[in-house]
Amino acid sequence: MKSILLTGGAGYIGSHTAKLLCQKGYRPVVFDNLSIGHQWAVNRGPFVKADLADKDQIRQTLEDYEIEAVVHLAASAYVGESMENPRKYFRNNVVNSTNLLEAMDDAGVKKIVFSSTCALYGNPETLPLTESHRKHPINPYGDSKLFVEHMLKWHGEVYGLNWTALRYFNAGGADPDCEIGEDHDPETHLIPLVIYAALGKIKQLKVFGTDYETPDGTAIRDYIHVNDLASAHLAALEKLDKKSTENVFNLGTGIGNSVKEVIKSVEKITGLKVPFQESPRRMGDPPALVADSQLARNKLGWVPSCQSLDDIVETAWNWHKKHHCS
Repeated sequence: MKSILLTGGAGYIGSHTAKLLCQKGYRPVVFDNLSIGHQWAVNRGPFVKADLADKDQIRQTLEDYEIEAVVHLAASAYVGESMENPRKYFRNNVVNSTNLLEAMDDAGVKKIVFSSTCALYGNPETLPLTESHRKHPINPYGDSKLFVEHMLKWHGEVYGLNWTALRYFNAGGADPDCEIGEDHDPETHLIPLVIYAALGKIKQLKVFGTDYETPDGTAIRDYIHVNDLASAHLAALEKLDKKSTENVFNLGTGIGNSVKEVIKSVEKITGLKVPFQESPRRMGDPPALVADSQLARNKLGWVPSCQSLDDIVETAWNWHKKHHCS
């Protein structure tokens, strides 16, 4: 049984990836400081409560569990927060990734799948976005992820690291079994916030920007089900065993939905009204981000199984209904 280290494995995407890896015969070893993740989300394989700031602990974990590959998901990942506190983002995302890569090299672990982001593209010049699109982040979060991709490239060329970076678009939804789901504190992702507004857990949803050059004036994003992201990690891990010239892949459905369309979807699925307030644009938010994921389809054999916004919202609603409507 291959042991895979998941940094940030107690988080939203990490816990769904750990579940899938376990189902496919791998042993997920979760490495998480629980600053964002949850202990209840760790229920498969060993758990190491530790921080990527501790390079010795990383190296010891790699050796103790005979790790064969790493899925690196641990990061600070809020665009708005990164504009207010860039120091945190370069420390957590860049410095801590340096610690991980050095510990992997010391331990002789040569395979890594990195959780990257569409935020490194900045304001799109063309849509949908391909992997070759110009990289010009407009927030520190995107810049920090791009810097790590540069590090991976050079570690590959100099130290023989075999790596893949997965550039996520907007993760959404939840485990159809309702075992795990999205639960951040504070919550900043749109789909759960819209659900919270429908449930009355927040007074009203703030819609940041209604004057974008989009059909309804609100920002457009490509929503991808979290289980499809998990399956992409599995495909990328299996790709690391083969020689390939492609290292970077977009992960999205290729379908863009606006903020107002997400609100309408939640109202349709829940039967509840979503109160919202129009607010000014947030700094660092592009008007539209939509993926061209053809390369992942061709080279990884990955096809998102859940491409409907309503289907994504329904799995999120089922999870929140079970866990937050007691």
